[in-house]
Amino acid sequence: MSSYKIDLKEGILRINFGESAQNDQIVRDAAARLEEMATSGELAGGPLLKINGTISIPVAFVLAHKLAHIYGAVAFSDPKLGKYVICITHNPSYKLGDLID
Repeated sequence: MSSYKIDLKEGILRINFGESAQNDQIVRDAAARLEEMATSGELAGGPLLKINGTISIPVAFVLAHKLAHIYGAVAFSDPKLGKYVICITHNPSYKLGDLID
């Protein structure tokens, strides 16, 4: 079992905390899972990736660093807005702060 869970389902990266741990271990587990997913081809990149789930700030930096290189845009779910917010973009179809379903 890992301290951080990451799964790609229906085009959405689903994230959540797993076993209890401190951020140093959670960051290592998140990075290892992303690497595993990239190596297997599960994270093949594309124009947009949506992320949904709970995250700590250190893990958010790990995800941002790894995913910004392979996706044109990254959007994170905002439950208060009921939308995804574009927070990283190299894709001219999306602007920072755009809200998408």
